[in-house]
Amino acid sequence: MARALMAALGDVDLVSELRLYDGAGDAALQSDLQNQANAEAERLIAVGSKWQAWVTYHNYYKAPDILGPRVSRALNIPYIQIESTRSLKRLTGPWAKFAALSEAASDHADLIFYFTDRDFVALEQHKPALQTLTKLHPFLPIKTLPKAALLDSKTILTVAMLRAGDKQASYEIIAQTLPLLTTPDWHLNIAGDGAAAAQIKSLFAPFKDRITFLGQLDRAGLTAAYQHASALLWPGVNEAFGMVYLEAQAAGVPVVAQDRMGVRDVVHPDGLVPAEKGAAGMAKSLDNLLRSRTQTQSRGNTARDFVLQNHLLDTANGVLLTGVERLLAGPKRPQPDIA
Repeated sequence: MARALMAALGDVDLVSELRLYDGAGDAALQSDLQNQANAEAERLIAVGSKWQAWVTYHNYYKAPDILGPRVSRALNIPYIQIESTRSLKRLTGPWAKFAALSEAASDHADLIFYFTDRDFVALEQHKPALQTLTKLHPFLPIKTLPKAALLDSKTILTVAMLRAGDKQASYEIIAQTLPLLTTPDWHLNIAGDGAAAAQIKSLFAPFKDRITFLGQLDRAGLTAAYQHASALLWPGVNEAFGMVYLEAQAAGVPVVAQDRMGVRDVVHPDGLVPAEKGAAGMAKSLDNLLRSRTQTQSRGNTARDFVLQNHLLDTANGVLLTGVERLLAGPKRPQPDIA
């Protein structure tokens, strides 16, 4: 996503590769990374005299942007965030220091582009005066749609890492869905690999030759998998949004997913099943697709148009540049102090 954003913004430079991430809630590590960031900020301030704005992607409590507020304030340039999340409940506990820095960075931002309605709720609730929030649809880094899928089989496709936690929870829903299908001759291809491969594969042991694990695929392999699928099946438990939904729909592959926050930001409404309907609802939606090639093609065409209108590079470029140009042309917002 970060690379796609750089492509959409156009004339941008990656000016720092310092990684400020604490996945374990380690206070000592957070202090050390903050010290590294302070030194890096001084280096950047010394070389950034010609910069017009600072842009940071994905500021949140495990990876706060410590650089952007300091650099932008010192250089007197606008500060922009993309896909930031607020989590005030993290201000206590093992990530307290980083959470405070993340919140301070969000307070400092002049403009925040958000991807999902879930993120917008907290951003809107806690935004400072005169801060601008702008919707940016998640997007694929392409300008034209790929070749359309054939949609001539009863092949279901799942694309996701084989990981414990939320990914495994989605796989468990799929394993509960498959026995409820009434369409004969279905087959499920699963693309992905990961540390929980053994546990997840065991969920599908009862289905024997109806399941094929494709392993981790490169771009060409994944493109071929979409070409030969007639449905993408992924419940989307706690997904931020999920790029595979966009990739499948761009290829004209209808999606069957649960109607969850994040997921609904990237899936056409006819592919969403109320989460409370569980596996039975997912099975019914899949059966409706697999039984009727006419419906599959109709929904596939609708999915392609949905991505074309909202989720490709040119659309993202327009939203981003319009927002940045307005910010640069307008009056400067008073900046809060930096702790």
